[in-house]
Parts: sequence; C-alpha cells; structure tokens
Amino acid sequence: MIRIPAIDILDGKIVRLKQGSYDEVTVYHEDPMAFAKTLAGKGFKRLHVVDLNGARDGELTNLDLIGEIVKETRLEVQSGGGIRTFEDVETCFNAGYTRVVSSSMAVRRPAEWLACLRDFGGDKCIFGMDLKDGAVAVGGWLETTDETLEEIVEPMLEVGLKEVLCTDISRDGMMTGPNVPMYAELKHRFPGLKFIASGGVSKQEDLQHLETAGLFACVVGRAWLEGKVNL
Repeated sequence: MIRIPAIDILDGKIVRLKQGSYDEVTVYHEDPMAFAKTLAGKGFKRLHVVDLNGARDGELTNLDLIGEIVKETRLEVQSGGGIRTFEDVETCFNAGYTRVVSSSMAVRRPAEWLACLRDFGGDKCIFGMDLKDGAVAVGGWLETTDETLEEIVEPMLEVGLKEVLCTDISRDGMMTGPNVPMYAELKHRFPGLKFIASGGVSKQEDLQHLETAGLFACVVGRAWLEGKVNL
C-alpha cells in the first residue's frame, strides 16, 4: 500500500480543518514550498495537496504555488480544490500537476469530467469520493447528492477511471481510525478500481489494517503532521 502524505493549503499556509469546517482551522506550517522540499529530501515520491481556498470559493486560488511545488521538488502531486470545469483541469495539467482530484465537478458536471477522463487519461484524473453518511458530498463538503454511488461511478468506469480517493468525512481530522468496513464494501462493489483511503488514521496499526484490507494507497494528514504516524 502506497503511503501518501497530505497537506491542505489555506491562505498560503498548511492547515487542517476539523470535519471540513472552515471555522475550525489549525495551522501546521507557514511555508508549503519549504515543507514539500523537506518531503522530497526524505524520499517521498507522491504528495496529496488540497487547495482549501479553491474548494470553498470555486477558483484555482493556489494554482501557481502547487505548480511550483511540482517543478521545485519533482514530487508526483495529486491535487484538488476549485476544479470546476474541463478548462480548470487543463489549466492544472498545464501548470504541472501530475494528477487532478475532482469531487464537485465529477458529480455536478459529469459530461465535462468524462471528457477529462477520455482526453487526459483515467490514470491522471482521480475521482474524489467524499462520503457523508453514505452520500457523496460536494462543494467543500457543504452539500450532498441524491444519486447512488453506482449511478455516479459506472459512467466513469466506462471511460477509464482507475483511482478513487475516498474520504469518510465523519472521520476526517478526527483521528478515530479509518472506516475499514466501508472501504472493504466499496472494493467489493467496484473491484476494478484502486481505492485511496483518506480520513481517520491515528496510529500505525490503522495503516496495517488498511493494507490488510487491500487498499491501493492511503492519504494521511493530521496524524502524520503531528508525528503520530510514521509514513
């Protein structure tokens, strides 16, 4: 299982939100570029970056910063937040992103997202499946959709979707342990997909449980930033 460190960028700083609330922000580092360079120096290959300004405001607020991180560190950067249109995805790749992660666009503008999967490749476009009480959440986790997972995912599979970043919002930033049964069920429902777990990791054993469950990768934020997990 690939272990991927995660940083969330808000107003040019590395932060964490509690259960997606912009009213509960913890600042972990003032300089994302310096932090990313440290990661590259330690041998990490892949980095998950969330543009929280973008997720909230619907614009690629931290585009240049994220693109510079890729160029300066040569890390494989997968990033989401503020990606709303086909043109946004194209802009991200032109800026140097290795992979893009889309949640809201994939659900709200499915035709454009399917076009991204076809044109840029299912290995470069990751579906951000953010789950809130079993429903897919969009718009910075502020809204949920009535569509079933099958209705949302099946068309993506038909045009080459390979990876899904799946976050259990109720566990995100809470360090209460990942929802392993949920991931096991998703793997059973969609056996052709590579699932990247996100949310809830609080100790080393959590990573072992996810690996045993057959997860392709795991994104770890708060537990890693606070030194509770060694990636």
